[in-house]
Amino acid sequence: MTAAERPPSAASAGSGRAPRRAVAAAARTRQPTEVRRRLIVEAAVPLIGERGYASVGVRDVAAAAGVSVGTVTYHFGSVQEILSEAMVLHIERYYTALSEAADRATSGAEALRLLVDALFTEDTDRHWRMWFDYWNAGEQGTDEAFARGQAHRYEAWHGQIRALAERAAADGRRAAVDLDGFTIRFAALADGLALQRLRQAPPLTMEAARRHLNHLIETELGPAPSA
Repeated sequence: MTAAERPPSAASAGSGRAPRRAVAAAARTRQPTEVRRRLIVEAAVPLIGERGYASVGVRDVAAAAGVSVGTVTYHFGSVQEILSEAMVLHIERYYTALSEAADRATSGAEALRLLVDALFTEDTDRHWRMWFDYWNAGEQGTDEAFARGQAHRYEAWHGQIRALAERAAADGRRAAVDLDGFTIRFAALADGLALQRLRQAPPLTMEAARRHLNHLIETELGPAPSA
């Protein structure tokens, strides 16, 4: 039997060298687990914004991240886990930016107006699509941790609105303001306007959406009427 006819193990034994094996790209450039997970999640964010939560699979995420499907499945137990983390990452970034803009305002009313302006821009349609996808995803499974995360984020959003409303009421010398009620109405109106804006049924411009929210602010939190 010639060397070429021998099994690989025999050939390598005769040469004293271990057989060559293919090395995955991910193994050649190893990174800490948390870094690799973050890269995968970052790659999933624009996919969700462009295609929607339900239309993105493991292969799509792997291709966008520049890694193998095996690398993705090694770091994540399911595609839902990847997409959930991606959506959470986007949402946290989005509302952190809104909060920072509001914090720079000189009054509560100005902070709320800045919040309204930021909620409806040419760039926020993608955010609203992801926001509604995020909530729909919670209805598709029984992941308790995911559900708790949703509840926590919505509570934080309500808390931010309420804090700004309280500040605006104090600035306007409004003694009796239903802050909890205003918070619910503001959040519900923002969600409803965003959904109408995305569906365009009936058509709704960004300017009109802002106008409706600002009317709510002025009506409930504007300066107290003179005696």
